[in-house]
Amino acid sequence: MTHLDGRRSYDARVIQPSRAGDPAEADVVVLSPGGRRVRFAATLVTLALVLAGTLWGTDASFPFGPFKMYSTRADANAPVVSTRVVGLTGAGEEVRLSGGEVGLRRAEFEGQLPRMVDDPALLVTLAETHARRHPDAPSLVEVQVVQRHFELDDGLPTGEWTDRVLVGQDLEAGS
Repeated sequence: MTHLDGRRSYDARVIQPSRAGDPAEADVVVLSPGGRRVRFAATLVTLALVLAGTLWGTDASFPFGPFKMYSTRADANAPVVSTRVVGLTGAGEEVRLSGGEVGLRRAEFEGQLPRMVDDPALLVTLAETHARRHPDAPSLVEVQVVQRHFELDDGLPTGEWTDRVLVGQDLEAGS
């Protein structure tokens, strides 16, 4: 910026602010030989844990083991699997129950998937929640967990896919 008298803003002399009242710079503390040995030992233990976790660790070993999803790569020709939960009406229409429709996020649902496969009656809760949240919607007669396998060729989608019902629960059986 140019001032009215022709001086430029960066021509002005820089005045250092007063440092009065600032505490004196602390003296440098030198570690004792014992302190250095303790720090060195802690560093070696940490490095050994990281190395062991890298070689033999699982996701449960984090932070000393790698997250497999970030440290490995999937086969470029293996299908990609997408899991969804659907309810079926009496007319055979699919109603989406995943993606927050029943207050359960995808990761939360997928974390409970083994329990639902072991005990399909847990799917009734999803249907009940859907009925409470959408009272005007058609009644559901069945809830299914469906896995869609998208085919890949050299890492690119082929456009082909197949659905597989992993688990289902008939809702009319108990009525």
